[in-house]
This record gives sequence, C-alpha cells and structure tokens, in this order.
Amino acid sequence: MSTDRFPRGKTAIVSSATYGMGEAPGRSSMDLAVSASVRALSAIGLTPADVDGLFIGLPDDFLSGLTFAEYLGISPRVTDNNRTGGSAFLTHAMWAALALEAGQCDVALIAYGSNQRSAAGGLVSAMRPSPYEAPYKLPRPVGAYALATSRYMHEYGLRREQLGAVAIAARQWAQKNPDAFLRDPLTMESYMQSRVVADPLSVRDCCLVTDGAAAVVMVRAERARDLALRPAYLLGAAAATAHRDISNMPDLTTTAAALSGPRAMAQAGVRPADIDVVQLYDAFTINTVLFLEDLGFCRKGEGGAFVEGGRIAPGGSLPVNTNGGGLSCCHPGMYGLFTMVEAAQQLAHTAGERQVPGAQLALAHGNGGELSSQATLVLGAEETL
Repeated sequence: MSTDRFPRGKTAIVSSATYGMGEAPGRSSMDLAVSASVRALSAIGLTPADVDGLFIGLPDDFLSGLTFAEYLGISPRVTDNNRTGGSAFLTHAMWAALALEAGQCDVALIAYGSNQRSAAGGLVSAMRPSPYEAPYKLPRPVGAYALATSRYMHEYGLRREQLGAVAIAARQWAQKNPDAFLRDPLTMESYMQSRVVADPLSVRDCCLVTDGAAAVVMVRAERARDLALRPAYLLGAAAATAHRDISNMPDLTTTAAALSGPRAMAQAGVRPADIDVVQLYDAFTINTVLFLEDLGFCRKGEGGAFVEGGRIAPGGSLPVNTNGGGLSCCHPGMYGLFTMVEAAQQLAHTAGERQVPGAQLALAHGNGGELSSQATLVLGAEETL
C-alpha cells in the first residue's frame, strides 16, 4: 500500500537568484554561493539572520553545510549537506518543504556555487569509477552518457540530427537570456561538424564548464504571499535512485525519472499535458530525450521525433530549458538548482524575453551521477492551488 504523501502547496519559493554565471575569477565556490544567497534574500527584504534552515552541497567542500553557516554567521536549526550529485538540490527542496511544514524551520535557504571553470577543477575529478570499471579507462562522466546514447540509438534508431535539435533549442533559448554563457547562433550544420568527444557525443552534445551560483528561499505558504507577488508553490516532490556507476544501470535507455516523475505529478494532481514549462538537467543532449520520455511527455523511443521541428524551442508547444540549460546557459559542476531558479522565475513572470506567456505550472528535474539519481519537482502559481 502506497504511503507517498506530500504537503501540496503548503510551502513556496519566494525568491531566487543567480550570481557569477560564466566566469568569476578570484572567487571561491562558497563566495559565489553566499553572494547568490544574499541576493535572493535581499530581494525580499530578508537577511541571513532570518534564515534557520540551510541546504547546500558544494563540489569542493564536503562539510559545506558547516562552512555555509559559519560564513553567514548564523546557527541554523536545520542543516542539510545531502550529496546525490546534480539532483541534490531538488531533494533539498523536498526536505525543506517537509521541515517547514513540520515547524522545524521558518525560512529555508538552498544554495550552490562552483568556481570550476576559473579554478580548473570540479565535477570531472569527482567521478571516480569503481575498481571493476577502472581498467577500461572510460572517460567520466561523458563516456557513461555516450554509452547510454549508443544503446538508445541501437534500440530506437535515434539520429544525431535529433540530438542536434536539443542543442539548437537550448541555444535559441540562451539567446533570449542575457546571463547565458553561450549566445552565438548554432546551426545544424555547425552541430554536425562539431568535434567528437566520446562517440557518438560531440562537444555540442556536452554541457558547458562554467563558474556560477544559485539560491532559492522557501517559506510556508501563509507567509509566501507577504514576501512575493507570485510565489512558486511546491505541489509535488519525489526522488529515485537506480544505480551509482553506469555499468550497473539496469537499462541504459530508461532512468529513475520514470519513478520520480509520476510520483511528483501524482502528489501535485497534474499530468504531463498540464505542464506549461519544463526545466531538465541537460548535462548531455541524450538527457533531454530520456527525461522527456521517462517523465511522460512522450512514449519510450519517441523522444528523438518529439524534439524535432522546434517543439521544445522558443515558440514550440513545450518550452524546455528556457534559460538555455546546461548546454548553453551555464553548468558549474552541478546544475540542478538552476532548474529550480528558472522554474520559479517563469512562474513569477520575471523571465524577460524568454518568458513563457501565462505560465502557471512548471516541472523541474535534476539528475545526479551517471543517470543515477533523479529528482522531480512540480511547482505552481497561486492559480493552481
């Protein structure tokens, strides 16, 4: 018997911010995370002293929860340093919602920062294979995603041009985002001619390597209306884990998003067809194809055809990764929190030129490891409560 329950609409994101996107030389990962946090707090008239719930997980500080509290000069009632890779921050939102609803904290701050581009380090160095895989010298993490892509191509006939449609859509959205790192035009011809990194993935199939930080502030619903004009209410949240290393992935063409997505949407009481805007963790172009299928936006094997014809690009029927995603906006080691920031800003109707008209329901999805950990959030404007 299922006991999967969630406090639908009882908590909300009332502020979100980014900082140092692209290159931020001379700043530590924690510097960047704190700067984004202060920006998000000050936008709604709060200070670090108002925060009693901290959620963070930095790539270069495994005790970053403690460092974060010390840097802010506060003694939080709740501190969470959960690490599941890029999906961690969506699980932070889930636990923040539960802690807020239980009265364990009143103001929850979720933050992330990384200087991996300017410091020439970050995620890649952390992706250590198991001793059983090490002799094969698979490049990490790109090699793992190349294996998944190859298997998907073999089973479903995916063409490189269809992956190109994902990359081009992301770039078109990035061109509408002044904070995006890559905004120059990307054509199918230039995509097809781009340098191969791990066959069949080219450099244009791979996420950026950037600096950057993001932060969101969450409170209970009754306070949200006093702090924000259009809060983003958390309607559903779920996570699932299938494996750690790619060699143990049960099916290279199906991720645990097939578990987390339906649960989150059931909690929210919505279907994929109800969602106005989708923010996916696109570390590689294959991610977008797999997640659209596993989250229920199209059937398994139909993802390649689904993304063709500009369907997920500006003006398409399903806006996906409206900030440019990890492929063209930013990817500072772990991208998950940026999906939440963009979802919240779309629901707040503050996304500028890339704003999806009338957006009321948003889905944010995070991925960690090698398609290993998946986490899905459904966020809604007040009209959806």
